[in-house]
Amino acid sequence: MEDLKSNSRRDFLRKFGILSASIAASPVLSTQAASGIEKLTILHTNDVHSRIDPFPMDGSRNAGLGGVARRATLIKQIRKEEDHVLLLDAGDIFQGTPYFNLYGGELELKLMSELGYDAATLGNHDFDNGVDGFSKQMHHAQFPIICSNYDFRNTSLENKTSPYKIFKKGKLKIGVIGIGIELEGLVEKRNYGETIYLDPVIQANKFAAILKEDEKCDLVICLSHLGYKYKDKKVSDQVLANQTKNIDLIIGAHTHTFMQQPEVLKNAESKEVKIFQVGFAGINLGRIDFYFERAKNRKSSVASTLEINESLDI
Repeated sequence: MEDLKSNSRRDFLRKFGILSASIAASPVLSTQAASGIEKLTILHTNDVHSRIDPFPMDGSRNAGLGGVARRATLIKQIRKEEDHVLLLDAGDIFQGTPYFNLYGGELELKLMSELGYDAATLGNHDFDNGVDGFSKQMHHAQFPIICSNYDFRNTSLENKTSPYKIFKKGKLKIGVIGIGIELEGLVEKRNYGETIYLDPVIQANKFAAILKEDEKCDLVICLSHLGYKYKDKKVSDQVLANQTKNIDLIIGAHTHTFMQQPEVLKNAESKEVKIFQVGFAGINLGRIDFYFERAKNRKSSVASTLEINESLDI
């Protein structure tokens, strides 16, 4: 948990008047200690790909990293320290280890439920056993699957996903949407069946407007499985950020991009939107702490990438 003790985090908190001199040395900022400021901690994963165990100690680049049990330890520790936590996943929950081949996704969704995930979206590999394969396992997920640009009419996923969800944490309202990648040419037709892919920019704008303008959400998050960026004109997180309004944070996936800090871009109204993605296989847990100052009508954030390694072994 060294990231919580870093000078940069304390400097950030001092800059925005969040830390008083009496608590500046403390690694944890409680909501009660920061009068007039509301804090939200967002934890996130992407492209875990059925990686239940740590990578083997075989001398490879990722040797010894990851593991669901270790992630659970870290999440539990953070929840003890923070009052308001959201745990989210940006898709590709399935495929990558024999656990998926043996259990078809049951284990992955059960473990995510045990870890207390609040929501997830679908990635292309979550269709690897077909729409019916995912639908069959959905009852193991004790959290909503959010899909804003897939039309599942005439499939077994019809009415089983949500275009958006609103979460209340203390006095805060957080809206979450989920945007998936185009399946044609990436997923076999027989696996996605009659699923209709809807324009991600149009759908993101539609539901983000509902959340920010109609529902008055303090923060709007997009769980995106589009991919961080591309050399061609394919829609990516960067394109989505530039061409939409009302989204504050894009939690990305698909391209397995390792980011130590979010990228900050300007949206269609020249307002800031952050993009964050933390690699793949559960090697990292992303963390973003948002601080809301209602009296001054502003919000600020500080982010970190937390490595899941042997230090978390019990």
